[in-house]
Amino acid sequence: MTAEQQKPDYLLLTLLSAGISAGALVFYFRHNELLLYGDAVAHINIARRVFDSRTPGIFQLGTVWLPLPHLLEIPFIVNDWMWRTGFGAAIPSMLAYIAGALGVFRLVRAGASRASAWIAALIYLVNPNLIYLQSTAMTEPLYLAFFIWTIVHFADFVRMREADPAKASGSLEKCALVLAAAMLTRYDAWLLAAVLAGAITVMFLRLRPIPASLRVSFFQFLLLAGAGAALWLSYNYAVYGNALEFANGPYSARAIEHRTRSAAMATYPGENSPRDATLYFLKASRLNAAQGHAEYLLPVAAFVALIATFYFSRSRWPWLLLWAPLPFYVASIAWGSVPLYFPDWYPFSYYNVRYGLQLLPAFAVFVALGCEFLRNFFRLRWIVAAAIALTFLSYSSEWRNTPICLREARVNGAAHKSFEQQLAVELRKLPPSAILLMNCGAHSGAVQAAGIHFSRVIRETNSRQWQQALAQPARSADYLIAFPGDEVWLAARRNAAELELIGRIGSSGSNEVFLYRSLRR
Repeated sequence: MTAEQQKPDYLLLTLLSAGISAGALVFYFRHNELLLYGDAVAHINIARRVFDSRTPGIFQLGTVWLPLPHLLEIPFIVNDWMWRTGFGAAIPSMLAYIAGALGVFRLVRAGASRASAWIAALIYLVNPNLIYLQSTAMTEPLYLAFFIWTIVHFADFVRMREADPAKASGSLEKCALVLAAAMLTRYDAWLLAAVLAGAITVMFLRLRPIPASLRVSFFQFLLLAGAGAALWLSYNYAVYGNALEFANGPYSARAIEHRTRSAAMATYPGENSPRDATLYFLKASRLNAAQGHAEYLLPVAAFVALIATFYFSRSRWPWLLLWAPLPFYVASIAWGSVPLYFPDWYPFSYYNVRYGLQLLPAFAVFVALGCEFLRNFFRLRWIVAAAIALTFLSYSSEWRNTPICLREARVNGAAHKSFEQQLAVELRKLPPSAILLMNCGAHSGAVQAAGIHFSRVIRETNSRQWQQALAQPARSADYLIAFPGDEVWLAARRNAAELELIGRIGSSGSNEVFLYRSLRR
């Protein structure tokens, strides 16, 4: 089928995915659940402070989280209402959700039937956890779109490298561009880049002679793949004097995990154990596909098709790269200080459950490939009916029990958000021109909910002003928002004679804050 003949399918899929996306956004907005994830709030406010800060600029992007998601959010959160509600920051995720569904369809359609392509696209599209995450500022939907299209263009390159070197060259260049974007979105893509570079190098070594156009594209691929990582390393060195600040700095996953260790839990499941890490990640991936007895349906079908691929369809080997998240997350859990918890297994809580969603493209594509294999033995209508039943049983179990990513957001974010809303109420009472001194690291959502521009807040990312304000808080700011134990709280204790305590919110512990008014301004 030609590209012209496939246009109605792409149009229908675009309209369907856009409808689901918009409906989910409105639904979760009306239920006040766009900002439950603390990470979503942080992503929005990192993007906001690039242009709304006492020291605006590109260096406000911070470290640890890669910059592209924040840069893409900026045009949509310039408007205050779109920023405060989280509505604007969901738009890049929504567009990525649509692009991801189109990419899954495109990948399968290039090597299988129209029916199989639709099965793959629908398994991806109607996943309840992805539907929720695409209505937030979380980075998973954006990365999945880049990841899928990287594989699409790589598969095109592999298929055409001998028959049509000119088209293959174009596909490789597109693959490099999308991969570079993925590398600036999530670190998952760094492993993918290494695997792709190795695979392409091997293929080029086996080509004799190598067409000139492909040779140029090969070096462009290596340059772009390396540029993504080099750009981020250079940024970290320029800002923090440490190219690996994101990996070993005070805000890195390793540092956070070590700070949260306790005598009762000196280690976490999977640490230094690739076997346990594999079991936990695969369990999380199943929980993102279904819950209860149905959790094995789609994953097992995908694994069976994966095994069959090695025997019956080796020409589709580029699709195997969809399983790349498995080794990446196993290594991250085992040796990267990245815990993953879910309520089914010890420690029976929620943390990073959404990482299991990274195998959704593999499940969708390989279940569809399994359907393609079955066409040799059964009628198409029976295969389609079986695929629909499998998907319905899986995803209906998610909706009955509440999608696990939404449950994770509610359990971990509801109390935090409620506290920030209380603080926001008090912040709105302050004079509209007042200058505030506050560490926004953990509670930037309160400033966001209050609609206070960060240009009025002296915060930890305003390095020089921050240090000066901590030395003389009463002369630098009109009001201090101090959390027990943080730098502002310590500065207030040192300068108590120049400050007046005007309020206290919350109970003793992490959800507590003291409001001070300067007596010198």
